[in-house]
Amino acid sequence: MTLFSHEMQNGLVWLPELGIGRFPVPPERPYDASYFAKYRQMAQTSMGIQLNAARIQLVARHHQGKVLDVGIGSGQFVETRPDTWGYDVNPEGIAWLKAGGRWANLYDPYFPDGDFPALTFWDSLEHIDDPEAAVARAGLWVFVSLPVFKNAEHILTSRHYRKDEHIWYFTDEGIRRWFVVQGFVCAEHNTIESMLGRDGISSYAFRRVSHATENA
Repeated sequence: MTLFSHEMQNGLVWLPELGIGRFPVPPERPYDASYFAKYRQMAQTSMGIQLNAARIQLVARHHQGKVLDVGIGSGQFVETRPDTWGYDVNPEGIAWLKAGGRWANLYDPYFPDGDFPALTFWDSLEHIDDPEAAVARAGLWVFVSLPVFKNAEHILTSRHYRKDEHIWYFTDEGIRRWFVVQGFVCAEHNTIESMLGRDGISSYAFRRVSHATENA
C-alpha cells in the first residue's frame, strides 16, 4: 500500500506499546546564528530567568559538581551555573562555548566517562538523532526537560509538534521506561516548567543504576 508505506517513511510513527513516537526530521535543521540569537533574547525574559533557576535548583537537589549541558539553547544554564560546560551542534553555539572556555565534545572517543558525572538535556533530547549514544555518556545523572504527550492525537495538535526539529515524542510512561532500559531510575519528576507557562513540559532527574540493556 503506497500511501501507507510513504507515511511510514516520511510521517510520524507512533508506537503506543512503548509510548514513543518518531518523526524523520530532515538533515537540514534551523540551528544557526538567528536561532541562537532568538534563544539568547528569550532567556532574558522573566519566564526565561525563572525557567533557568528551576533547572539549576533541580540539579542541585541531586548533584553537586561538574555538569555537561547537551544542546545549550541560549547558553544561559552554562553561564549561570558554576562548574558547567556545554555541547551543541549549532556553529554559533559552539563558537560561543569555545570563546568562553566552556566547550566539551560529548562524543569525543577520548572523553573519559567520569569527567562529567551529570548531563543535562533542557529541551534537547527530542532533537537528538541517537539519544541512546548521548545518555550513555552520563556517569551518574541525567536531567531532562521535554514535552510529554498523552497519545499520537495529542502530538498532532500540539505546538510542540515541530517537523524541522523534534524527532522523538514520549508519554510520561514512555520516557520513564526508555530510561530504565538505558540503566536509569527516575529520582524526581515535576511540572514546574508547565506551571511557569510552558504548557506540556515535564522535568526529570534520572539516576544511573546500571548500563543499558540489549533492547534499548
